[in-house]
Amino acid sequence: MKLAGNIMVLALGVLVLNFSFSAEAQQEKNVPRIGFLRVAAAPKNYIDAFRAGLRDAGYVEGQNYTLEFKWAEGKADQLARLADELVRSRVSIIITEGTIAALPAMHATGAIPIVMASSADPIRSGLIASYAHPGANVTGLAGFTGELGGKILELMKDIVPRLTRVAIIRPVNSPGDDLFIKTTEEPAHELGLQLQIVTVHGQSDFENAFRVAAQNSAGAVMVRGTPFSSPADRKYIVELAAKNRLPAIYETREYVEAGGLISYGTDRIDMYRRAAVYVDKILKGAKPGDLPVERPTKFELAINLKAAKQIGLTIPPNVLARADKVIK
Repeated sequence: MKLAGNIMVLALGVLVLNFSFSAEAQQEKNVPRIGFLRVAAAPKNYIDAFRAGLRDAGYVEGQNYTLEFKWAEGKADQLARLADELVRSRVSIIITEGTIAALPAMHATGAIPIVMASSADPIRSGLIASYAHPGANVTGLAGFTGELGGKILELMKDIVPRLTRVAIIRPVNSPGDDLFIKTTEEPAHELGLQLQIVTVHGQSDFENAFRVAAQNSAGAVMVRGTPFSSPADRKYIVELAAKNRLPAIYETREYVEAGGLISYGTDRIDMYRRAAVYVDKILKGAKPGDLPVERPTKFELAINLKAAKQIGLTIPPNVLARADKVIK
């Protein structure tokens, strides 16, 4: 009897244990996993903004969602493989930044919803059918409007007297930058500016890129969305600009905080927070193809007066008055 009782207790314990494991596995299975795909690791404040957006919608990380990050470490040719990994791991949604990441994600899956935290002109790049009705499985936020290049050139003319030539340093194989340059050519002509395109394949190319810009009499440099954007990369790039005494404008304020002169572009922190709104709607049953893509409405201008002083440049008062952030 005692032996039979012990066996029953043991069997009951195993049953309870198996039920516990089964419940935990089921709970883990039902928790949505959100995958991130980006050519370089996203700055912490971007991800924090995304988490804050989900928190505002009532989500708690680890309880009703988890995150999975796939950073290509600056190697764009790895994005297709990383997109496939996210698909195989059966994430619920994929968040991308940049056309360079969104296209591999779209090619990897037609079923998993893709939310663009930012993407250069998604219609021309073939990501969506229209802003109002994107169709398929891609939605989110556009990274810039066709007028952005012209606005940047106007800003550069305001801060650099007698500017006639602008070098654009851009990464190789970047569809978003191809579109940006195409839409910038006409306003450059209207403003009487010549554009010089300098392509970089890796971080080691930047020193020569700035040297070429200086040797070809560029009066200013526009550094486009480089995948080489770790804190160390940003510091290295802004130091090269200062070394060559070239006024340089960047896409995001992280470069200005690292010592760069000026940045102008969409407010990425706000865009990552907005991406969380799309995720909430999709998790609640909305189809991505039915969610209109947002065009940027919030732009950010940051200026570093220390960097200006270092190269002997005076920022006009009318430009300073428009700045969202000024580092003195």
